[in-house]
This record gives sequence, C-alpha cells and structure tokens, in this order.
Amino acid sequence: MAAGWIERMTGSLEDKKRWRQYKARKEHLPTSYRTAIDGLERYFMYAGAIVKGDVLMQMLEDLADLIERAAADATPIRDIVGDDPVDFADTFIENYSDGQWINKERTRLTDAIDQAADNGA
Repeated sequence: MAAGWIERMTGSLEDKKRWRQYKARKEHLPTSYRTAIDGLERYFMYAGAIVKGDVLMQMLEDLADLIERAAADATPIRDIVGDDPVDFADTFIENYSDGQWINKERTRLTDAIDQAADNGA
C-alpha cells in the first residue's frame, strides 16, 4: 500500500533501480566509450522529450547494450554513430517515440478536432 502511494509521488521504484543499474554499467565502460555514451545520453534527455520512465529506461538500456558490445569488440565509436552523430541519435530516438510527450499532445489535438467536428463545426 505505501509503495503504491510513494510511487505516485516519486515515480516508479523499478525505474529508479533500472537507472542505477544503467549508471553502473556505464562506469564499467572504457573511457572513450563512456564519453560517447554520456554525450548520447545527454542529447537523448534534451532532444528525446521522453516522459515515460519505462520507455526512457528501455532506450538507455538498449544504448548501453550497443556501446558495451562495441567496446567488447573494440569497434570504433565512429563505426557505430557514423559521420553524423546527431543523425544517429535522432534515428535512435525515433524507435522510442511512443514515450515522447508530443504524442500525448497529438492525441489531444486529434480528440479536440474530432469533438469539434461531432458538434457541427
């Protein structure tokens, strides 16, 4: 009972646990890979506009999987992100668009127009 109330106030405790695990995974990466994942994470936080904690965590865990695999295989970062890291990041974010706040606003807009049309406008 208390956990449900606390989660409503602070967010999912499971997502917080996943966040700490993700951060620990990053700390085990070689420095250059950690620098890359830090940069991508920062961009995702600003450009991704993901408001669903579970979607954000899935995206970051998938990013960690990708970068860990690259580090294990000694794959250069540029081979992963290409010549345009912004394009890579934007394409990566597109796979998690169901968690973006804009989708909620798109639904609200569509509902408002549908309601207006139903009322004869």
